[in-house]
Amino acid sequence: MKKQGIVSLGQYLIAAVLAAGAVDVGAADLLDTVKSRGTLRIALEGTYPPFNFKDKQTNELTGFDVDVAKLVAAKLGVKPEFIATEYSGILAGLAAGKYDVIVNQVGITPERQKAFDFSDPYTISSPQLIIRKDETRKFDSLDALKGKRLGVGQGTNYEQKARSIPGIEVKSYPGAPEYLQDLASNRIDAALNDSLMVSYLLKTSPLPVKAGAPVGDVEKMGIPFQKGNPKFREAVNKALDDSFKDGSFKQVSMKWFGTDVSKAPGAR
Repeated sequence: MKKQGIVSLGQYLIAAVLAAGAVDVGAADLLDTVKSRGTLRIALEGTYPPFNFKDKQTNELTGFDVDVAKLVAAKLGVKPEFIATEYSGILAGLAAGKYDVIVNQVGITPERQKAFDFSDPYTISSPQLIIRKDETRKFDSLDALKGKRLGVGQGTNYEQKARSIPGIEVKSYPGAPEYLQDLASNRIDAALNDSLMVSYLLKTSPLPVKAGAPVGDVEKMGIPFQKGNPKFREAVNKALDDSFKDGSFKQVSMKWFGTDVSKAPGAR
């Protein structure tokens, strides 16, 4: 399950960043600093598969976000330097200048944009249903599942969302393998997860299930960095745009999800 926008950025952090004068008009643009240093310092959790995690054999960081960060760094002409950090303090670390960017599925929200600048979105997701491959019933919304059995991860925001709609028989599971098996065995009618995780689960599961309809608000994820760096922002956006155009981003996305996650779920 994708985390709910990674971290809830409290008002105290925004106030602290703004009060400290995060934009220093006399400071060099971050692009100049990064180019001079020769490295882009990138924060991520390192414990969030398939986005970023350590390979069990090599103990090296790998994952979708790792590959995207390497793409961006290469197009900026610098080397990536990864910094693994607890996700609960990842935005505070960015505000304190401990790293240049975060590449860890950070949702672009108005609240966060008060404290940080963001790149253009590079992943787009929404809650999405999973159904059996031979399903003929039209489940195009959660309301359509009233009177039906819906599988969700125990303790997830998707469980809360499903239980908020009267009439759905919600069954909670320890994880995706359990509800996918029950779905394939016709013990539930559908399952619910984030569209990015749905793509990953379906790519790695041999069971006869497929992606269903998106059933919630779209969320866009980008790369945050400190305000006051217009050259850096332009360069990062160009790096992402170039990777979209030359197919390198799609190649990374297909590797991890089997679909292009820079497009909205309904357009994939």
